[in-house]
Amino acid sequence: MYRFLSLVIFLSTVTVNAQLQSPSDFLGYEIGTQFSRHADVVAYFEHVAENSNMVLYEAYGKTNERRPLTYAIVSSPQNIANIDEIRRDNLKNAGLENGSANPKTAIVWLSYNVHGNEASSTEASMATLYKLLTEKQQWLLNTVVIIDPCVNPDGRDRYANWYNMVKATPYDIKQIATEHHEPWPGGRPNHYLFDLNRDWAWATQVETRQRLKVYNKWMPHVHVDFHEQGINSPYYFAPAVEPYHEIISDWQRDFQVAIGKNHARYFDKEGWLFFTRESFDLLYPSYGDTYPMFMGAIGMTYEQAGHGRAGLGIQTDEGYVLTLVDRVAHHTTTGLSTIEIASQNAEKLNSEFKEFFNNSDLEYKSYVLKGHPDKIDALTKLLDKHEIRYGFSSGGNVSGYNYAENKNGSMDASGALVVSTNQPKGKMIKVLFEPDAKLSDPLTYDITAWSVPHAYGLDAIASKSLVTANRELPTYNIANNPVETAAGYISEWKSLYDASFLTDLLKHKIIVRYSEKDLSFNGQKFDKGSLVITRSDNRKNPEFDQIVTAIANKHNRQLYASPTSFSDNGTDFGSSNIKLVNRQRVAILTGEGTSSLSYGAIWHFFEQQLHYPVTSINTDDFRATVLNNFDVLVLPSGWYGRIMNEDALEGLTDWIRAGGKLIAFDNAVSGFEGKEGFDLKNNKKEEEDKKEASGNLTPYDQRERENVSNFITGSIYKITIDPSHPMAFGYGDTYYSLKQGSDSYAFLEKGYNVGYIKDSPVSVAGFSGDKAKAKLENSMVFGEARMGRGSIIYMVDDVLFRSFWENGKLFFVNSIFFVNNNSYGL
Repeated sequence: MYRFLSLVIFLSTVTVNAQLQSPSDFLGYEIGTQFSRHADVVAYFEHVAENSNMVLYEAYGKTNERRPLTYAIVSSPQNIANIDEIRRDNLKNAGLENGSANPKTAIVWLSYNVHGNEASSTEASMATLYKLLTEKQQWLLNTVVIIDPCVNPDGRDRYANWYNMVKATPYDIKQIATEHHEPWPGGRPNHYLFDLNRDWAWATQVETRQRLKVYNKWMPHVHVDFHEQGINSPYYFAPAVEPYHEIISDWQRDFQVAIGKNHARYFDKEGWLFFTRESFDLLYPSYGDTYPMFMGAIGMTYEQAGHGRAGLGIQTDEGYVLTLVDRVAHHTTTGLSTIEIASQNAEKLNSEFKEFFNNSDLEYKSYVLKGHPDKIDALTKLLDKHEIRYGFSSGGNVSGYNYAENKNGSMDASGALVVSTNQPKGKMIKVLFEPDAKLSDPLTYDITAWSVPHAYGLDAIASKSLVTANRELPTYNIANNPVETAAGYISEWKSLYDASFLTDLLKHKIIVRYSEKDLSFNGQKFDKGSLVITRSDNRKNPEFDQIVTAIANKHNRQLYASPTSFSDNGTDFGSSNIKLVNRQRVAILTGEGTSSLSYGAIWHFFEQQLHYPVTSINTDDFRATVLNNFDVLVLPSGWYGRIMNEDALEGLTDWIRAGGKLIAFDNAVSGFEGKEGFDLKNNKKEEEDKKEASGNLTPYDQRERENVSNFITGSIYKITIDPSHPMAFGYGDTYYSLKQGSDSYAFLEKGYNVGYIKDSPVSVAGFSGDKAKAKLENSMVFGEARMGRGSIIYMVDDVLFRSFWENGKLFFVNSIFFVNNNSYGL
């Protein structure tokens, strides 16, 4: 009976697919002989969906450059007819939807081209789709395949359009040829130059946020993220290398091996080289393999040789020519092999998927968090993106691991946000919130710490007991009313929400001040940094009260309408300590020499979070004279030796002395070390340069592991803060910083050490090698050096890294608007 049914399905499919064209017939060229533009890929998928009853094709969003984000659902006609039931039964099986189900259908999700210049995979998506429909229908009887042909269309078209413009005809295989050297920033990142393969957990980018909505609707059993690596590497596929996060189940480990062996069977038959269990681990939660893995799937990365250098063909160092045709064939093979073994194990995939969501053995049952309402709100928005449930406590003390004290402690839980692990996504909660991820091997591919309580600047307790949380999210719908008799309005300064309020006021030409002293008016107290909006400054604006209160209500900011400008504590509205906020003219360097990731994070911050204008200046166009039109220059992390020659440095120094403000991020700081007037010196320890007389006797095969003592792989450090300095307004005296390396600078001698590590460094999470950690003793992390009327602001730790360390962003805003604010008029 089963064989007869299969034959009927096959015959009906052949009839329906009679008008179906292959990718090559539809596009007019053989797959692998050209790079297809995104619009052509979309057109092919639309053609397939129109001519097959085995495919549904939908758009799930748009990119920043308005390209469609799409996905295809591929299965047997019978499964397609019942596709919503299959989807919902899978969610019921995981406990994500009410009801019971015993599904037998495997769900495989294939994600292509998350890095735009790793462009073979989108070509492979078309070949894989066609082969599934014309050669592998049998697998689809018990399997649903979801194909996202291009996760990063903006980056892909940036690469494909550039390559199609510069390539030789016929293509040139010599490595030196122009077509093998992408210009900055390359096609890898998205529009805002973010690496989308590091954004799954933080969902800062529009592509990620829209994809997660669809992903959570499906929750696949298997997810593959197709990539490319250097031209001289062969093909990588699972299983991955250690470290694995401890929540990964034995089944997930074992099934990676089964998939890898199935791939090996095909690769051995063709004589294709591959490697496994090297380089690519499963720890950091924001990858396209780990995020699905922590959501119960078998998450895997597949890496084909090629990347942005390979073009249509390139001669490798080993002497053979690697072609796009080869690369497409390899990705097509592993994609089909993945579907094959998933189909063979469909029932087991469903049963193990269900078992993954049993979270009874997790050590911490609840994470209890308190802090400013804005920071709590920002965190709940992240949880909402992942459809993680939470509640609020009605009161009582909770005990457990105290994040602030780095040891066991207790906290009053009244009104606290509670995120508990007794829900289907409990394991993902553990990964995101745990104090310190267990590390089986320090040799990792990415950062080793990301603890959400520290990232959001919240007090937290990890409790081994389940904490009751029945309350719904408190609402803070503030309704300020104009008070035309008020001398002015005061608003606190505690979060990035306050910063957005400030920039909106400036946008509407409201004159704003901030206080460098604590304030008190009629018994109402305000901390340093609070915004003061006086009637006197805005007396020429007849709609002053209406505009200010409307903007405050839009941003949900509470205003205090002070009936007088005469303070309780001696700091009146007219005090020299209540300074004008200048409408700063901000420039940022971009282009060759800058880190595209760092530049992108800053650019994205201005446009999508702060909503404040910024001018990008290409390093090729940079001259000190252009700075006469700007008040602030931001240097992303980068290497500026090419443009910072003696004349440029002299011009930059003159601009700073005249009142300019330079803000240097991460590696950009190093460019000013030892330069006259910049008050910056490296921390050097005598033992660093000492070597044994006999040289390094470490065996060849142990060198890499020995070097881990010099590494800091994304660790969280306790930083002492001077909260009286304008750069630190809105902060307390302690800050937890994500440190990505051991760069260490001595305390500024003449300037202000705003954030620093004194004496022995305290790392609360992540891996730090002993030698690297020791270098951080007595080091400046955030500082301001004065030069004439201007300032240089050093951010040794990048507070905008991947845009997920929310608690650090206010340092940057303070640096722009508050630090050494030379009020030059409005």
